[in-house]
Amino acid sequence: MPMSRLSLVGAAIVLVCTTTLVYGQSKFGFGKKATDAEIAGWSIDVDRDGKYLPPGHGTVSQGRELFQNQCAACHGEKGEGGIGDKLVGGKGTLATAKPVKTVGSYWPYAPTLFDYIRRAMPLNAPESLTNDEVYALSGYILNMNGIVPADAAMDAKSLSAVKMPNRDGFVDDPRPDVP
Repeated sequence: MPMSRLSLVGAAIVLVCTTTLVYGQSKFGFGKKATDAEIAGWSIDVDRDGKYLPPGHGTVSQGRELFQNQCAACHGEKGEGGIGDKLVGGKGTLATAKPVKTVGSYWPYAPTLFDYIRRAMPLNAPESLTNDEVYALSGYILNMNGIVPADAAMDAKSLSAVKMPNRDGFVDDPRPDVP
């Protein structure tokens, strides 16, 4: 009996290996190769330097209204937090025993704020905001933190130019980039 089990296992291994050789590892007879357009729809990364920020623009005043309608229920009327994270304050707390990590105290790069808002907010409908709305919200949140003035307009160029207060508070990852 043990020999027949061993033969059965051996036959299964041969079948799997033969199938892999004939069809290749990625050809199982179903699905299709993603088109460039399909990949582009999912490829919405924005680099910390602003590379890949999309076209669009928004003002702090537009962001104020959007924030009240879309964000304040979770993040508080003035970004003080609630159900959602605190977005404002925390200046000077990072080196303390109880750091307050907010956009103004902790966030190192303004373009990644755009990336996060676009991907994840609002929590009940992520990726539902237009690029213009995300630029406006980014501007308003930066304004609430005293980083940009009340008359600021945000677009790819101006958002990339914002120097965040904690930009130099991080160390580079010494590991080599992985392709």
